[in-house]
This record gives sequence, C-alpha cells and structure tokens, in this order.
Amino acid sequence: MRKYSIKDWAPDDQPRSKLVSRGAHTLSNSELLAILINNGTPQHSALDVAKNLLQAVGNDLQKLSTLTVPEMVGSRIAGLGEAKAITIAAALELGVRRAATQSKKQQILRSTEMADYLRASLQYRQQEIFAVVFLNTANKVIQIEHISEGGYTGTVADPRVILKKALQHNATALILCHNHPSGNLRPSRADELLTQKIKSAAAYFDIRIIDHIIVSHEGHFSFADEGLM
Repeated sequence: MRKYSIKDWAPDDQPRSKLVSRGAHTLSNSELLAILINNGTPQHSALDVAKNLLQAVGNDLQKLSTLTVPEMVGSRIAGLGEAKAITIAAALELGVRRAATQSKKQQILRSTEMADYLRASLQYRQQEIFAVVFLNTANKVIQIEHISEGGYTGTVADPRVILKKALQHNATALILCHNHPSGNLRPSRADELLTQKIKSAAAYFDIRIIDHIIVSHEGHFSFADEGLM
C-alpha cells in the first residue's frame, strides 16, 4: 500500500507550494513540520504525523526542541522514525543557534533579556545543566557555553574551568546560569555558596559576576534582582 503523501493534495493545499507562493510565515507549525517529515504512512499524511508530534509536547515548540532523537522515536508516533526525527532535531537546533547568534548582538542590561533566551534553551532539559554567558566590557555576549551537565538533582561547576574559558574569550563579565528540572526556582544553599566561590575567584582576574540566573518551566530567578550578588 502506497504511503499517504501531502503531494496528493491540491497544489494550493500543499505546505511546500504554500511556502513558495505565500511565504513561510503563512504556514502553521504543523505544516512546517510536515515539510520536514515529507511523507506519512498508508493511513496518515505527513501533516497527521506532525500534528500528533506537536500534540505529544502540548503544542510547545520549545519543549519539542529539547527532545532527543531517541525521545522522539520513543514517543511511538506512527510515521515518525529515526530518519525523520533526525531531520526535525537538526532543523530545531538551527533555530536555537539562530536565537543564540541574535543574542550575541545584543547588549544585556536586564536579567529578563538573558533569562528569556536561557529558558528557551534549558527549561525543559531533564538534567541540570550549568551554563555561563561570557560578556565584553559593553555587556555584549561573546559566547554562551554549557560548562557541566548532571543528573536530575544537581550538577557541579568547576570555577577553574569557568575562569579558564573566561580568559580564553577575553571576557570581562559573566552571567552564571543553571536550570532546575523540578520547576522549583529557589536557589539551594549549594547554589549560593557556589555563586560566591566563583565570584571571589573571578575578582582576582578583575572579572565581574553580574548575575546567576536559575531557569525552569515555571520562570526564572535572578540572584542580582533578589540582592544575592
């Protein structure tokens, strides 16, 4: 039995034709995903597969972007195999990198400006990740790096690794960040001690620690905004 393909639709209804004639911005999220998926099963079109995938993540593209290929395949959505999951993961990663590139052009003046990007990148990760934003003297982003990745309950960041990278990037200021997979935004005592440890070590190199931001699907917590820096 031949696979059910969106190529069988009327030209005006096909996502590819619509993208060419009307622009990508006119397509729904499911239509854009259907283009990546390309074809479905004998029972379901590529658009059906796309809609089922979006439904599995609550129609949240940020959550979809955090899924690994095995997780997508493991969702057992009919018509979504490894090859299609790889294509989707690659396309979504390009979107994340585009956002990161855009953020590097910006001057960071408020915690919310960086928190929005960090939440998009980390809020749905199932492991705790410690990241550092490296800034120049104008508070513009030079680089954002994941320093360490731990389990569900925590991760450890080595101040020596952070400062070595800061010197390599010629950074004069840093924003520390990690996610809380549990959703709880309050910093632990260990979070507070680590922040002060990194801040004290950075001072020897005249590097400022501007903030430590905790992100989760519940929002963000800024050490600076709460007077903890």
